[in-house]
Amino acid sequence: MSAAASRPAFPFTALVGQAALQRALLLAAIDPAIGGVLVSGPRGTAKSTAARALAALLPEGAFVTLPLGASEDKLIGTLDLEAALRESAVRFAPGLLARAHGGVLYVDEVNLLPDVLVDVLLDAATSGINTVERDGISHTHEARFVLVGTMNPEEGELRPQLLDRFGVMVELATPYDAAERQRIVKARLAFDADPQAFGAAHEAEQRALALRIAAARGVLDGLVWSDAVHERAARHSIEAAVDGLRADLVMLRAARALAAFEGADAVSPDHVDQVADGVLAHRRRAPPQRPDAPSRAPPSAERDRTHAEANAGADADWGELPPEPVAAAQVKGVIPLPAKKR
Repeated sequence: MSAAASRPAFPFTALVGQAALQRALLLAAIDPAIGGVLVSGPRGTAKSTAARALAALLPEGAFVTLPLGASEDKLIGTLDLEAALRESAVRFAPGLLARAHGGVLYVDEVNLLPDVLVDVLLDAATSGINTVERDGISHTHEARFVLVGTMNPEEGELRPQLLDRFGVMVELATPYDAAERQRIVKARLAFDADPQAFGAAHEAEQRALALRIAAARGVLDGLVWSDAVHERAARHSIEAAVDGLRADLVMLRAARALAAFEGADAVSPDHVDQVADGVLAHRRRAPPQRPDAPSRAPPSAERDRTHAEANAGADADWGELPPEPVAAAQVKGVIPLPAKKR
């Protein structure tokens, strides 16, 4: 085993200035059916460090990286068709989805992947199942993993259809607070100097967090959503003018995962409020509103109303513009006309 492979991951509990990302990753670890976490931000904001740190908390501890040039077969696996015909048995060669089962599948620069691979990734992340079909022969296996996709907005965006299928999005930015930058750098330098000692200093916190994740997974299915919780999720989605109903479903799952992580007896509207921003960040089509602000109609309704008001009135001509005052200037060499007598 190489030194890089044996090197421990940076402790999840030692991450600095990554509260939103940490919570999103924990919720996805508790309920992978949330659909994966999309992390947007510039280089050097610890995206891969956080993903590796999460994998170290999970029982299997698998951390699988999908390279940009990977083929579909490398991702989903392959079937030996000759063996199937000769021996009437399915021989399956596992792909990256099978290797990531129970752990984290990390995709750097997911916005640069072919759409077909992103579709496969998101399908498996949400369903927890991978199916390989070739010439009428199929093989299905479990593929429950936490999908973490990262992207740098400067290098291109994901299509809206693919964006919507990611469960939660976290937008990172370069920290410009001097004290926070010092804490981040000091922690990283201490880890690089002696990874084993640094990990040992956080071992108790890591163990407690791993047990907390396992406990939350155990009670997840026992928590139900009340009508008040459903209504709160619906209101958030309506105010954000999202397309479809996926935001409501993800918001409810994320709120339930948060309630399980906190050890709550039931999911509350407050849990919905806490996860709403991450669920709506990449789906929102209307600006966020203050809690006391009146509800606003979706953009399409606003356009229809504005158009109707602009064209109201029987005497209005189509395309007519209101008169605007124009300053008059005297032109030299032109004799003014005498005023008309009344």
